[in-house]
Amino acid sequence: MARMSKPPEHDVDESRIEVTGPKTWAAGLPGVAVSLKRGVEQMGLGRTVTTLRLLNQREGFDCPGCAWPEPQGHRKLAEFCENGAKAVAEEATRRRVGPEFFAAHPVAELAGKTDFWLGQQGRLTEPVVLREGGTHYEPISWADAFALVASRLNGLAGPDEAVFYTSGRTSNEAAFLYQLFVRSFGTNNLPDCSNMCHESSGAALAETTGIGKGSVSIDDFARADLIVVVGQNPGTNHPRMLSALEDAKKAGAKVVAVNPLPEAGLLRFKNPQNVRGVVGAGTQLADEFLQIRLGGDQALFQAVGNLLLTWDAVDREFVEGFTDGFAEYAAHVRELDWDAVDLATGLPRAQVELLARMLADSQRTIFCWAMGLTQHKHAVATIKEIANVALLRGMIGKPGAGLCPVRGHSNVQGDRTMGIWEKMPEKFLAALEAEFGVPVPRKHGFDTVDAIRAMRDGRAKVFFAVGGNFVAATPDTAVTERAMRSCDLTVHVSTKLNRSHVVHGREALILPTLGRTESDLQHTGEQFVTVEDSMSVVHRSRGRLEPASESLLSEVSIVCRLARAVLGAGHPVPWEEFEKDYDLIRDRIARVVPGCADYNARVRQPDGFVLPHAPRDAREFTGTRSGKAHFTASELTVLRVPAGRLLLQTMRSHDQYNTTIYGLDDRYRGVKDGRRVVFVSPADLDELALADGDFVDLVSEWPEDPTGVFERRAERFRVVAYPTAKGCAAAYFPEANPLVPLDSTAEKSGTPTSKSIVVRLEKL
Repeated sequence: MARMSKPPEHDVDESRIEVTGPKTWAAGLPGVAVSLKRGVEQMGLGRTVTTLRLLNQREGFDCPGCAWPEPQGHRKLAEFCENGAKAVAEEATRRRVGPEFFAAHPVAELAGKTDFWLGQQGRLTEPVVLREGGTHYEPISWADAFALVASRLNGLAGPDEAVFYTSGRTSNEAAFLYQLFVRSFGTNNLPDCSNMCHESSGAALAETTGIGKGSVSIDDFARADLIVVVGQNPGTNHPRMLSALEDAKKAGAKVVAVNPLPEAGLLRFKNPQNVRGVVGAGTQLADEFLQIRLGGDQALFQAVGNLLLTWDAVDREFVEGFTDGFAEYAAHVRELDWDAVDLATGLPRAQVELLARMLADSQRTIFCWAMGLTQHKHAVATIKEIANVALLRGMIGKPGAGLCPVRGHSNVQGDRTMGIWEKMPEKFLAALEAEFGVPVPRKHGFDTVDAIRAMRDGRAKVFFAVGGNFVAATPDTAVTERAMRSCDLTVHVSTKLNRSHVVHGREALILPTLGRTESDLQHTGEQFVTVEDSMSVVHRSRGRLEPASESLLSEVSIVCRLARAVLGAGHPVPWEEFEKDYDLIRDRIARVVPGCADYNARVRQPDGFVLPHAPRDAREFTGTRSGKAHFTASELTVLRVPAGRLLLQTMRSHDQYNTTIYGLDDRYRGVKDGRRVVFVSPADLDELALADGDFVDLVSEWPEDPTGVFERRAERFRVVAYPTAKGCAAAYFPEANPLVPLDSTAEKSGTPTSKSIVVRLEKL
């Protein structure tokens, strides 16, 4: 039996940080050895082979990491990436956190540990409670835990005093029941992780195309002439996307990367699945790299639109037949201030013109983006500019073309489809009400930022989270922590220990749940769940491993038992039957959720089924007010930074997924044994009289803060000289989250502005 490593006994020593500088090696192949090593350390050899063989296969389980889709038809023997393997290793680890652990570690001690240390301790094994005034979490029975939650919820002055959060790992079945329970309780307070990532995409696409989802399939990548990847680092955050880009390159496509940071995955990719990836130099994915200034993407695509109009590179048939608002958009963009474009983008005019020429020549273009676009004050306007360019060129509803917001967490898109949103449309709410015979509230609930405000101000007193790590994921860490500590009760449904368990309310519960890799055995037999990927494909996921503990409940079981405890045994929703047989849940989903008719039969097809998308499928734009795709005219935003300041973005390291820290190395950026680093261009270091290796405090400045707290500080970061865009800097989250003001949010979407933080660096 393979020897497994123990969790770290000591916490991170940031003085040990080593920096070798950005790497030019290829993404892909080096991760194979890392994946296997991490798997064996956490799971042992046999368990590693078992889990990785089933990962993303038709009869296996969906990756608990990102939402990149699996290929339709033939699948490779190893259908996973480095970070997917790490996610599985973390979930299927043989390390355990049980009653002995909590007895040995007071909460005050745990609160002083890093996120990395907490996550490495292992899987939670049974429910625990922290009593008011207590110093340690202690065991509690499931029945008593549900009774405690029911007592606190039913004792509130009204249902809007409770907040019900969801992360993107929740299955469709659990998400559907969770929102049904919350609305049966009487509130729409359903914030989720999408509020903090792709909410801006949904808002922009709903206005322009009528549906807040992407309009491409995985097969479109191999048909494209041009793929534009904006504000995204697929090598770390969506590594399986690199294979799709490689296939597109082989078919003749060009790839353009637009990003403040050069990212290894887009510069060169060594695919471990083929001989060339093992023995060759790999594939250069990006034909062109536009090193744009943070927040300059709106200006770039307005400039591209201006050039396309000047050259008359417009698909007139599409524009005249399927769109409205063109005249207003064209008049606005023709008046473009090119000096503002130069300032906003930091790009040579020739590069802007080159991108426009490539778009003019391409007959099939895919536009991809991620949080580099969505987390700015003008994020929605920026994404609408990309949509404008796509509409100009007729790139909606044709093979090899479309809009592709690349979602992060594995089922964040499915959760939204199932009703996890604080402002679901009337059609959905009416269908839910009619199906179950329960009154459903119409008043919009709290999104994530509003939920923090409500807890901070005492308007919300109970916080319940299914998955996620709310404290580490959210902005303005000090404010968020005070908000959580002001609650009467905080409850977290989790697989592993995280920061949110040690920043708690007066009472706190941790409810351990099954992981995606584990078998879910209920009264009617073994169950499966379903998820929806970034491209609207709904498919099965069935875990095969023995659960980490006999005391674990599935998320579906937890929601059903909670609902019975809170709403009473006489409630008209058959919660007990739903827990026994998940097919019964899917039958109800089929009758409530648009596009899900005959759900049980269709999801049992080999690759599941694709949800309808009228713009993609038929160039129909029924979701807009006019019934046509909509051009928009937005005022150009230029982010101006005072002298001696930089514009900071938060980002992930390569050894991280969302808030889960797998290790302390960022292999592609040359950082080892630490995370409190800030990446700054050598030119900016010279101007700021700083040197590589200096230690600084990061101080964010936001003069618009309505609370009067105009500065926030994150202490002791090592400066790393790095070829980022001049005037810009980058640091990892959650370490840099304290710098993001709670009230600095994107217009229309409410997403925190984690990619445009004005900071000064104070040398220590």
